[in-house]
Amino acid sequence: MLKMLKASLLVATSLMLAISSAATRAETIEVGVYPTNPPFEAKLPDGSFEGFEVDLIKAVAAKLGADVKFTDLGFQGLFAGLASGRIDVAITAVAITPARLKNQDFTQPYVDTALVLAGGPATSLRKLGDIRGKTIGGIASTTGEAWLRENRDRFGVAEIKSYDTKENLFLDTFNGRIDGAVHDLNAVRYAMTKMKGLQVVERFPSTAQLGMMLKKDSPLTPRLNAAIGELKKDGTLAALWRKWLGSEPDAGSSTVTVLPLPRAQ
Repeated sequence: MLKMLKASLLVATSLMLAISSAATRAETIEVGVYPTNPPFEAKLPDGSFEGFEVDLIKAVAAKLGADVKFTDLGFQGLFAGLASGRIDVAITAVAITPARLKNQDFTQPYVDTALVLAGGPATSLRKLGDIRGKTIGGIASTTGEAWLRENRDRFGVAEIKSYDTKENLFLDTFNGRIDGAVHDLNAVRYAMTKMKGLQVVERFPSTAQLGMMLKKDSPLTPRLNAAIGELKKDGTLAALWRKWLGSEPDAGSSTVTVLPLPRAQ
């Protein structure tokens, strides 16, 4: 009888330890990240990541008591990674668009931006209308490339050149191998600090907002969204903007204003 009691106590103790261990084990958020997207994301030589959105997802995870694991993916791979369940959330300055909202979840936006036409030091472009007959580049699957394909006939673009990385896009633009590029304003501004002579030719009138992208109806969406709202309220997001963008976020911008979850129309 005593042996049975000891055995029962041992089993009960083991179960309690297992339950306690499971309860204290931190949740891990699998994050897909495009590795060459400064100042939002960049992969360092040691394999770690840094950038505005890298710091942001870490701060969000801290609010949730979770850990973060980053997976290096190409921009197109982010969508496949969410669909397959390989990642839980994608960060890479992903613009929130009506088309994407039909198939993906997004958190509330935290960056306002716009598309711009960029040119190199010797560019002949002075306005958007000058792209007629020119070769213009964009990053594959981004809103910049989508705009070029939608407006190719309207503006008479001779050739659209698709790129896999911003580095290659901006290098070809800077060196005159293509006539210009259509890409995100904040990314171009950052590139201009590294490539003196790269310039914004014209800012498009429409604006875009960036958010974290998740699989449609993900249970993680409202949790991440609430944490982002808290980080706006406590000033963390504004501090990250100053750290990575080198300026004060605009008053009333999505970086400092708590907003509702974007919904498909």
